[in-house]
Amino acid sequence: MGIYKRGKIWWFTYMVDGRQTCESSRTSNKRLARKIMDMRRAEVVEGRHTSLIKSHAPGFKEFCSLYIESRTDLQENTRKRYKCSSKNIETFFASASLTTITEARIEEFKRSRLATGGRAAGINRDLSLLRLLLRHAKRQRYIAANPLDSPDLFMDERKERLQARPFTLEEEQRLLAVAKGYLKPLILLLVDTGLRVGKEALSIRWNDLNLENGLLYVRQSKTKAGIRCLPMTARLKAELIRWKQLVGKQSDFVFAYPLDQSKHLLQVPKTWARALKDAKVEPRRIYDLRSTFATRLNGVGVPQVFIDQLMGHSGGLAQTYSKASDEYRRAAIDKLEAFILSETSDVSTPTIPDRWVN
Repeated sequence: MGIYKRGKIWWFTYMVDGRQTCESSRTSNKRLARKIMDMRRAEVVEGRHTSLIKSHAPGFKEFCSLYIESRTDLQENTRKRYKCSSKNIETFFASASLTTITEARIEEFKRSRLATGGRAAGINRDLSLLRLLLRHAKRQRYIAANPLDSPDLFMDERKERLQARPFTLEEEQRLLAVAKGYLKPLILLLVDTGLRVGKEALSIRWNDLNLENGLLYVRQSKTKAGIRCLPMTARLKAELIRWKQLVGKQSDFVFAYPLDQSKHLLQVPKTWARALKDAKVEPRRIYDLRSTFATRLNGVGVPQVFIDQLMGHSGGLAQTYSKASDEYRRAAIDKLEAFILSETSDVSTPTIPDRWVN
């Protein structure tokens, strides 16, 4: 870039998309001309320069549909969530062009969603998709700036979010004492490994378990970080061996659907609610067994980075240390097992009925 004078007026040059552009500052003041040149330089760097923006941007609905179709890397659950959010966004912005989506319009969208019963968590998911769409539009040069790059437009969902309520060891023992059929191995699997209930635990197969060496392989998960190998506690290993002996080789799934052995259970709300009632344990989500696992590991001094790794959390240090040795994983589970054994007395194992209990 350079600045030069033509007559009494200062001109300057700069590069836009590989091409040199000359522009008049329309002033004879050199200092002011430099300020104008610096402004153009910033516009080019930030992608806001008018010559960088394409004309005839596609309609929002078309652009949204094409973007989701182009994301071949999405997992099925994420794709479903995007399609759900796209309906909410398209309902409001269907007639809008990409260039007319401003912070003010986004605030209107939030108020509209709240007025129709939307909650902060759901609205933030919609905004997350909208942010990705606008980022893509900026890369394609349909807009100069993304108004959602600032996190200030997202809602605070912490007040609405259900807080995890870990189980005490006493509550766990009462649940195990009344658990029938598949529920006992499922409870131990969740509380001793921290698996996600639907995506990881209920869909697990027998060939994902190495019962001889006490290892569990998570091959399908919410994120790439969720693909992991977990050591089993002795009580989980013993319970899974017994459950396998009971159900035999009728299905590839550990928790097969009783009416169709080629499928696995998708959820267990009635069985879980009945067990809580029989055990006289205050109602809460089965997902809280996962938080119980994390809480106990934290309580016995396992570093947070290894807790994140064992639970399959993505991002941050968990990704950096994703290749931590099996020794660290085994040591963490050994600490958990020692804690459980030290705090609980021997409890007689109830006989699992010789039939499926749902």
